[in-house]
Amino acid sequence: MTFDVKKLEGVRIAVGASKNSGAKWSWKVLSENRFDDRPWIGVAPDGTAHVIWNDRSGVRYAVSQDSGASWNLRPRINEQGGSSHWAIGPHGEIAVRITPWSASGKKFNAGVDLIAVSRDGGKTWQTHPAAGERDWSPDFDKGTPRWVEPLAWDADGALYSLWGSAKGLWLARSPDHGETWTSWHIVERDELSFFPYLIARGHGELAATWSSGKGDSLQAHVATIHVGKGKTPPQVTESQPFQTEVWGWHTEHRTTAGEYIPVIFLRAGGLGVVTTIQNRREKRLGFKWWKFVER
Repeated sequence: MTFDVKKLEGVRIAVGASKNSGAKWSWKVLSENRFDDRPWIGVAPDGTAHVIWNDRSGVRYAVSQDSGASWNLRPRINEQGGSSHWAIGPHGEIAVRITPWSASGKKFNAGVDLIAVSRDGGKTWQTHPAAGERDWSPDFDKGTPRWVEPLAWDADGALYSLWGSAKGLWLARSPDHGETWTSWHIVERDELSFFPYLIARGHGELAATWSSGKGDSLQAHVATIHVGKGKTPPQVTESQPFQTEVWGWHTEHRTTAGEYIPVIFLRAGGLGVVTTIQNRREKRLGFKWWKFVER
């Protein structure tokens, strides 16, 4: 995504492909529209690459079946809302989280709080209301900060949704591609929890990150979540909260420097997390690697 920092709006969506482990790249421009924003890319088990983004007029969608050499635009997944997040399932299922905000926060579509699911590789879509309730507001400074509303599929084809609130964190699971949901209040505390991220694998094995607090009390969190069958509450193992080395460009207060903290399962066990370093006072910019091991 190319972003105009003066106008604070996106202007281009492009995709790069490499056939030699990143030594060389070829790039294809998918869109050059005002308000292009929030691209997500993934590869399905059959090798098809999928990309979504938004442009103030809904969620756009393109696919490539030749490793990114060419791309075909498909009909919009939804005519309103933003491409908040998405996930590709073990059998090529696709879930797209559609939220009111789009165009880098320039457009708000009240009432658009959806999950669109495709079971045929993106040819057709079914749209369902998102699980749970959220305090969406056309004033971004009010309510719980929200940008990425993460989704994840486990190996059994169960779909998960994670979101924050003023009272902690909520998780929902759907066994039927978003048609019905079971929800749990997995982190219950009197603190604002926001900017969550979620991944899944195996049989209900999840990992999540999120932020809480604000200013000097801002903290980051990492947890593993084990979800059993039925409606039994998940088992959550949370790390000790920690602070990242991030301060705002024009303030001395701590910030998140982004809208989620990425996390991965490590082959040797445990979780890997990457956080931003943004410390002008000590002239430090970059990223920090964290490893978390469940005990």
